[in-house]
Amino acid sequence: MIAEETLVNELKNKESQAKAFEVLVNTYKERLYWHIRRIVLNHDDADDVLQNTFIKVFRSIDKFKGDSKLYSWMYRIATNEALTFLKQKSRKLGVSNEELQEQLIENLQADVYFEGEEIQLKLQQALATLPEKQKLVFNMKYYQEMKYDEISEVLETSVGALKASYHLAVKKIETYLRAD
Repeated sequence: MIAEETLVNELKNKESQAKAFEVLVNTYKERLYWHIRRIVLNHDDADDVLQNTFIKVFRSIDKFKGDSKLYSWMYRIATNEALTFLKQKSRKLGVSNEELQEQLIENLQADVYFEGEEIQLKLQQALATLPEKQKLVFNMKYYQEMKYDEISEVLETSVGALKASYHLAVKKIETYLRAD
């Protein structure tokens, strides 16, 4: 694996940019896809948002200052792209974000790319009831096994606030799962 600093330098260099971007995509596409997929819940939408994320990364790489890790910066872009996508989708459909989440959960059962069992579907339904920030923190911590300091870089929030959000999310999910 190429060192992050080297990769960033190659991405900023016009001669090596194309090859470096290919390395970047191959290195991060799966992790970013699943991060996005857990936000938008639909395979095709996740693919679209992932593509938009990489376009934004490519166009904005010169603005990357290296204050955070490259993947933290990309996760922030992916998160913002996914949330923007959901807001636009709910506006286009003329429904609230909550109603859109309910529709996405219903569609998840019919999604040929969803390989989950009943319990995973229940978990997704529970996640859909969470406030946006709690859902993001839970997904990053539980599914992606990110450390709080990494999540803090992505969401630009204190570690203490993240721990509180995660704890609340877990309690709400447990309550939801017990209710059924």
